[in-house]
Amino acid sequence: MAIFRAYLVVALACLAGYTLVVGINHGWNLLPIFVSSIAEMSWSGQFNVDFMTFLGLSGIWVAWRHHFSGSALALGVVAFFGGMMFLAPYLLGASAQAGGDTRVLLLGKERAVR
Repeated sequence: MAIFRAYLVVALACLAGYTLVVGINHGWNLLPIFVSSIAEMSWSGQFNVDFMTFLGLSGIWVAWRHHFSGSALALGVVAFFGGMMFLAPYLLGASAQAGGDTRVLLLGKERAVR
């Protein structure tokens, strides 16, 4: 679990730094660029669609892990739009709460004890 947590910290730090540089140099309006690449039907667009499906999976998993309550659905939307900038801190917190138990980390406390 320590290697997993270290990876999350390094990934978050690298992504935050990279995002800061890109945002400063190119602006913070990602959505039109993201969607236009998809509309072009290019390899860049293909990557964006592939990435968006991973974001969707992340959002659904977070919402499922919290039993699809109202707040869970909101958290799922944040996971979808926040990407790794959300998921890394979320997983760091969840892994600390799981106490090293991977079943609890993946399933949530209630499902892991069944």
